Amino acid sequence: MTTPADTSPEPAPDRPGSPAPERRSWLRDHSELGVCAMLLALGVLVLADALTMDVDITQRGPVGPKTVPIVVGAGLLVIAALLAVDVLRGGRGEAEGGEDVDLSEPADWRTVLLLSGIFLGAAALIEPAGFPVAGALLFWGAAFALGSRRVDRDPLIAAVLSLLTYVVFDKLLGVPLPGGPLMGVL
Repeated sequence: MTTPADTSPEPAPDRPGSPAPERRSWLRDHSELGVCAMLLALGVLVLADALTMDVDITQRGPVGPKTVPIVVGAGLLVIAALLAVDVLRGGRGEAEGGEDVDLSEPADWRTVLLLSGIFLGAAALIEPAGFPVAGALLFWGAAFALGSRRVDRDPLIAAVLSLLTYVVFDKLLGVPLPGGPLMGVL
């Protein structure tokens, strides 16, 4: 009696200098370690910056300007370590169930370029025209680029949103924004 021949495909010979398939498979299975490395580097950077911060003794109190950066940096280091342990134990991130992006479709470069142009235009207009005007053009242009064609409503919403943002930042929070020609009116 004859035995059936082994029909499993033979592995393709590797090119010289390429990593072994097992090595590539391990890296692909543990790709989340890249996020761990990024979190670790960011945590070290935040901690180093916080610890070398020059703070006047009169500015110090029970909670000084170093407290929040130190807590955030330590938190980043802890999260990086916990995520690395989870990944090395076999944990994997789950894909979001509610994501409705079709990865087989090409990117919409028209929208990306429109948004980039609108953003750069608003950045160029902030100084001469002021934030309220540049912000209104930014909000209206972004709504247009993303598909809204309501010319009766969108400019009004953009203007109100821009003025509200200007008032909150400039007047309430004390973050100076250029008012442009509307400085005397606002």
